[in-house]
Amino acid sequence: MKTALVTGGSRGIGRAICVKFAQELDYHIIINYRSNEEAANETLRLVKEAGGNGEIMKFDVANSEEVSKGIDAWWSANPEGIIEVVVNNAGITKDGLFMWMPKKDWDSVINTSLNGFFNVTNHLMQKMLSNRYGRVINMVSVSGVKGTPGQTNYSAAKGAIVAVTKALAQEIAKRKITVNAVAPGFIKSDMTADLNEKDLKKLIPANRFGEAEEVAELVTFLASSKSAYITGEIININGGIYS
Repeated sequence: MKTALVTGGSRGIGRAICVKFAQELDYHIIINYRSNEEAANETLRLVKEAGGNGEIMKFDVANSEEVSKGIDAWWSANPEGIIEVVVNNAGITKDGLFMWMPKKDWDSVINTSLNGFFNVTNHLMQKMLSNRYGRVINMVSVSGVKGTPGQTNYSAAKGAIVAVTKALAQEIAKRKITVNAVAPGFIKSDMTADLNEKDLKKLIPANRFGEAEEVAELVTFLASSKSAYITGEIININGGIYS
């Protein structure tokens, strides 16, 4: 059973990715979530409605023990299962000016985005290498590419993932495993719900926020066999706000 794992798949961009995978790729989809089981089940319903199949899996990406237990239990239950695609989408923000930033806000953002990437991807890597095929897709941000004031912790975490994407891609390319990152700008989602779209869209050449489905289209392409010669790339999807 060829499988794709999407972390933080219960809502927003993660949900849109799961649904798009169901529509366009032939993968069993594992929808990871941390706490909102109802939202994860709604994503699963939408996946099935789109003609796909999948299941939900609870773990906090920042907790390495939870990650290992969850994935190992799945492998035990599915000995023929192969996780070919991982989308590292789980992330949180704790915005604030650096000079007043509590260490817990720094740590929680780094632990989720950066250490979460390690916990999930490292645990999958050996089997992916043995399988000699894979797709690793990291969701980063315009904040990780250019830096955003008020988001030093988020920029640090996502900037680190930009660097690891480039490094890991070179390590494993010979095994037909690609590693790419997608860097969204302002996308309509829970994470941007409190932003003033009317004012902010003036900064965007396309004069609008992006849709989660537009990001999902790009991720789906990178998860497919069509992207076999693209690796180590950071692809901006931001309406021209920064390239």
